[in-house]
Amino acid sequence: MAPPSLRPLSVGEILDVSFTLYRRHFVPIAKVALVCSGIPVLLSLFLDASGGMLANLPLALVYYLVFAALSAVATGATVFIVSESYLGGALEAGPALARAAPLMGRLIVCSILIALIVFIGFLLFFFPGVILICGLMLAFPALVLEPGSTATASLARSWQLTRGSRWRMLGLLLTLLVLLYVPMVAIGGLISLLMPSGPITQVRSAFRIGLIPLAAMGVVQIFVYPLFYCVLTVAYYDLRVRKEGFDLEVLAAALRPA
Repeated sequence: MAPPSLRPLSVGEILDVSFTLYRRHFVPIAKVALVCSGIPVLLSLFLDASGGMLANLPLALVYYLVFAALSAVATGATVFIVSESYLGGALEAGPALARAAPLMGRLIVCSILIALIVFIGFLLFFFPGVILICGLMLAFPALVLEPGSTATASLARSWQLTRGSRWRMLGLLLTLLVLLYVPMVAIGGLISLLMPSGPITQVRSAFRIGLIPLAAMGVVQIFVYPLFYCVLTVAYYDLRVRKEGFDLEVLAAALRPA
């Protein structure tokens, strides 16, 4: 197999490469998203239809546990698929999920640590929270792709990689928010405007028309969410190329005699 063409990328090129990888491997990425996000979305819809979280506390607890576990696995599997493609290979959904499952606990701990650290940062007059997000956003690909990495080590690794590049990370993050989440909210809002309000009186059912926008946003989120990790994975490799000569390392490994 020929070595991949790795080079430093601009913010626009990172996004372009990420969208290309997402389109090229849409089927395995979509399979991972459906397997890992479908169940939490259905649980969320059922909870909303039956009175909300407070009316079903045991089921709400189950929902949050399932959501945390499957989101972690989806994160790891998506990073594996994108990484394999970026380095010139290919990985199907099944093997990616199998690789990601053992990392579930560490990914959950990593998510909790990032949330706590960033929350504290936002309490300190907002701006420190922005810096922390930009500095820690590559912790997930670092944890998944670097063998033996722990949750705390991946945070330190992300902080080290992004040093001197956090304005670029901020630009990447803001662009992602605009490209991904604004359309998702707009779709939900449009459906809310087009659909009549109130229960479906003709059918004796717990589900209401108001659930349709929630369901639509859930479906959109299933397919939008993985793109975020595509971008993080490409950004992770970009900084490794810039700072550590990762492109030369890969080339040397490809040319090394068997």
